[in-house]
Amino acid sequence: MSFGNMNGFADLIRVKKVKDEEGFVSESDIILASLRVYQEGRHGSTKWANLAAFSVATDLFRFRYIPDLTVEIGDFLVNEGGRYEITSVENVKGKGMYIEVLAKKVEGENG
Repeated sequence: MSFGNMNGFADLIRVKKVKDEEGFVSESDIILASLRVYQEGRHGSTKWANLAAFSVATDLFRFRYIPDLTVEIGDFLVNEGGRYEITSVENVKGKGMYIEVLAKKVEGENG
């Protein structure tokens, strides 16, 4: 995999819960960053076989590290393919250049 293949775009989103003056809680999406990403769907490769512990993950994303931005489990990546909930975050080779996340596609209740 070449990091030059980051030709997709996605928004990194965090859900914020806001309570109004009447005490009702609503959720709103906060866009943390718009990113160029590499996306790889789940398939039978050796890499995915080694990631068997993450059986809920449907996609792997890689993008450049952004200083002072913390990517957390539970954040979302949104692109033209859908909305993906982040289940794992890793700094690639510990060098602080790229972030690799495993995410599962969020489906609606009716499919």
